[in-house]
Amino acid sequence: MPHGYKFVIADDHPLFRGALKQAIGGVAGPGTILEAGDFDAAKKIMAENDDVDLVLLDLSMPGASGLSGLISLRGVHVGMPLIVVSAHDDPETIRRALELGASGFISKSASMEDIREAVETVLAGGIAAPSGVDLGVEQDAEISDLIRRLQSLTPQQTKVLGMLAEGLLNKQIAFELNVSEATIKAHVSAILQKLGVDSRTQAVIQLSKIGAESIQAAG
Repeated sequence: MPHGYKFVIADDHPLFRGALKQAIGGVAGPGTILEAGDFDAAKKIMAENDDVDLVLLDLSMPGASGLSGLISLRGVHVGMPLIVVSAHDDPETIRRALELGASGFISKSASMEDIREAVETVLAGGIAAPSGVDLGVEQDAEISDLIRRLQSLTPQQTKVLGMLAEGLLNKQIAFELNVSEATIKAHVSAILQKLGVDSRTQAVIQLSKIGAESIQAAG
């Protein structure tokens, strides 16, 4: 494997970040590993480093609301491979994470070897899911429809939706993305249409339905 990979480890537990660093150190060689202890820090690192090879993201960090956090980060850098690392490793969460753009899923109970293998698979352009888990198909028709609608958003619309979820106003989003307010209004209209809702608030409520309940309920 070539040396010099750049990784982001986003997890609020320093001990687990240390374990992940140790696991991927064997893959990366003398590369760079950036660490984030909360969602905002992860977002900032991704926005400031467009040469990151892989992001390892915990879904239960402060500031992240389940899989909606994944959607927001996908909007920051659509092409940046991202592996979800979570203790909530039920087939439903794994399947939804992959459907919403994650390149892989690692259970927090995975061995060092499994973690390395997943990282190597994704770096090679593959999709890494835990072996021996039947991901099944979505049983919840409403969630299935919502995932399909979210998949239809463009990268910029995904980014705008993530910012709406953070409570930003159109003019704040326009400033952040360095575009006109009219452009953001057009994006918001398109998002509402694609999600089949009438207001920004409803769009954010729809987004919060994705996996947040099960993840938060499980702690």
